[in-house]
Amino acid sequence: MNNQTEIAVFGGGCFWCTEAVFKMLKGVMSVEPGYSGGAMPNPTYEQVCSGNTGHAEVVKIEYDPAQVKYRTLLTIFFASHDSTQLNRQGADVGTQYRSVIFYTTEQQREEALKFIEELNSSSEEGSPVVTEITPLDNFYPAENYHRDYYAKNKDQSYCQIIIAPKLQKVQKEFAELLK
Repeated sequence: MNNQTEIAVFGGGCFWCTEAVFKMLKGVMSVEPGYSGGAMPNPTYEQVCSGNTGHAEVVKIEYDPAQVKYRTLLTIFFASHDSTQLNRQGADVGTQYRSVIFYTTEQQREEALKFIEELNSSSEEGSPVVTEITPLDNFYPAENYHRDYYAKNKDQSYCQIIIAPKLQKVQKEFAELLK
């Protein structure tokens, strides 16, 4: 088995949703919610939620590329959020909920650009993808109560109304990729 792991960082709205989706995938070793893309060091959740720090809610995914390819992670990322909405996902509005890929290698940047180009050219009727692609500068881990949020709070209405349908969609459409 290959012991080499790589890091992918995605922002697709609320990190509670994104974390739950990626934790289901084969080859994903860990998923950590956090903040990237802003200037303030070590922001808090409340500061990020204000929309004034420039950070996005993101997940840092450690994965084994021998088990899951970066392109597969991109497929799941784009299938599990609306990449055509600028600075919003459903009722979550603000730059902290923007669709963004923070690449860690030039290869990731190139793959992400190509993937978006393919999405945009696949249909003339759909809205264009607005996902930002930017180099990863800093990643600040979110507070501990955000980790495994869905798993710990499945009965909460947000989890039932917003997260559970996303998970069901991924489970249905990508069953072969699940742990």
